[in-house]
Amino acid sequence: MEAIEREYHTYLRLEKSLSENSVEAYEQDLQKLKAFCKDRGIQPADATFDDLQEFVFTCFKDIGNSRSQARILSGVRSFYKFLLYSRHIDTDPSELLEMPKPEAHLPEVLTVEEIDDMIGCIDLSKPEGQRNRAIIEMLYGSGLRVSELVNLKLSNIYLKEGYMLVEGKGSKQRLVPVSPEAEKQFRLWQEDRCHLNIRPEDVDTAFLNRRGGKLTRSMIFHIIKTLAAEAGIRKNISPHTLRHSFATHLLQNGADLRVIQQLLGHESITTTEIYTHINIEDLRRAILMYHPANRH
Repeated sequence: MEAIEREYHTYLRLEKSLSENSVEAYEQDLQKLKAFCKDRGIQPADATFDDLQEFVFTCFKDIGNSRSQARILSGVRSFYKFLLYSRHIDTDPSELLEMPKPEAHLPEVLTVEEIDDMIGCIDLSKPEGQRNRAIIEMLYGSGLRVSELVNLKLSNIYLKEGYMLVEGKGSKQRLVPVSPEAEKQFRLWQEDRCHLNIRPEDVDTAFLNRRGGKLTRSMIFHIIKTLAAEAGIRKNISPHTLRHSFATHLLQNGADLRVIQQLLGHESITTTEIYTHINIEDLRRAILMYHPANRH
């Protein structure tokens, strides 16, 4: 086995051109596999698919992080590819081992109270105050992406009808309802907007900076981050958080997932299903907090 290990080390360094750290990590994985096989009285080269499946299961029980699990599995596969490459084995028993699914990172969601706190921090006496109020209402009240907001055209907003035409990903257009509060705040912003010295190329742009030009995505990020900080919100907030909150609150209050899909402009319902996971996570937290069996 020592001769095979030396060959494997050379293979990793020369054939695979791995860094010292990667070589060391792969060799540590091999040591774990050797210890497992030794307990079962076999050599790693003689391990079957069932042996390796049991090894992976044993390792993963103690490692909750899917990235660490995937790295160990990658190390095992690398070793058996080497054994096959160097003709120490005829078939690769690791070929059908499955990678763990990556952990789903659920987006941050604001409560209604937190959104109200952010709105309460807007200084309407400042020139940009009413604009920022309308921006919050459009992002949270209609679930717009930040790119959709900065590219929104006045000519595509039909306040009397309560709709706006939004251009989403892949230049796909969709009709999105405008909430009564968003309509109210946007009309007030229009009054302020009329006093700006608007650049000719941005005459039809809905939201403008103080110089009469189109707002940038980074400016929207700055507005949202600043309001969240002033409201004492410690979550990792971005404009997209308001979109997530829009969808989550709709689902929590009984809206159909297909309706939310259409409102968000998701091509696939699978993308929208992330919000069902958020809802389930809320239920789990409620059980842990309030069920008497969990109170110690």
